[in-house]
Amino acid sequence: MNEPVLTIVVPCYNEEEVLPETISQLLHLLEQLMEEKLVSRQSKLLFVDDGSKDHTWQIIYKASLRHEEVKGLKLASNAGHQNALLAGMFAAKFVSDCIVSIDADLQDDISVIREFVQKFHEGYEIVYGVRKKRDTDTFFKRHTAQGFYKLMKAMGVNLVYNHADYRLMSRRSVEELERFEEVHLFLRGVVPLLGFRSTAVYYDRKERLAGETKYPLKKMLAFALDGITSFSITPIRFISIIGFISFFVSLLFGIYFVFLKFTGHTQTGWTSLIMSIWLLGGLQLIAFGLIGEYIGKIYKETKRRPRYIVDIDLLNLPMLFRESHASPAAEEHAHVDFKRLSESN
Repeated sequence: MNEPVLTIVVPCYNEEEVLPETISQLLHLLEQLMEEKLVSRQSKLLFVDDGSKDHTWQIIYKASLRHEEVKGLKLASNAGHQNALLAGMFAAKFVSDCIVSIDADLQDDISVIREFVQKFHEGYEIVYGVRKKRDTDTFFKRHTAQGFYKLMKAMGVNLVYNHADYRLMSRRSVEELERFEEVHLFLRGVVPLLGFRSTAVYYDRKERLAGETKYPLKKMLAFALDGITSFSITPIRFISIIGFISFFVSLLFGIYFVFLKFTGHTQTGWTSLIMSIWLLGGLQLIAFGLIGEYIGKIYKETKRRPRYIVDIDLLNLPMLFRESHASPAAEEHAHVDFKRLSESN
């Protein structure tokens, strides 16, 4: 196999504290991979600015001026981590043979990217980065994460245990991924569905170098709920089962109370009556909320809004200029992109 063109995609949101060190370490690693002839000299680092409010884009842009290997993709507004990741991957597939996705916080061990590439040379099209253990997590996060994976498995969703978004994908697998048109694309569940030859590389996760986590409890819960409702209708079926069980239990109690009435043993039971009303009322509200979650997802999907909007693309901008000689529309497009670039700096 010839030396493949590798693009490392790094989604960034308010990462000005850690970004300079991230760029430095990834550049050093990429240079090593080039010297070892594992990847082509055309390989790049693509940093995706997901609508940051700090100086993240300025750091990316200045780094791109100093280093040919560094490129930036600026989204017009905050689209969320998963969408920023998709934006980078879909932009990189035009110029790459394989793509590695990694977060900007340097918690994932970048040295295993070498193993990713080696597995790609062996013919694997998807390589998952899997954590060996969760010692760096808090007690709460460790047990809730494990509970999430077990719950998804029980619902029939095929997830790679202890894998997040640290992976290598071939260009072909990314092209097939782009065919999934859901607005809310749950990557951890969709990638295993592609079915291409895959393997895993195990590593130890580090502490965050600087800055704050972009996944607080509220976002983690929303992410988990999104994953469950994207891949399984088991919760709705579970509600149906509860409904049938409640009906039959109520029927049995009804027969029992009729028997008591005819035998003269009936007693007033205000407490039991109120508790029954509250219990059934609570179950109904939970059921309505869960069904509403699915209906809301259907509503969002039917509108077919774009997942993200690209403001500036430094990776593919030179390609637009090469095409501008044959296409006036491409020339105008490239001119607009450079105008936005100058205004943003």
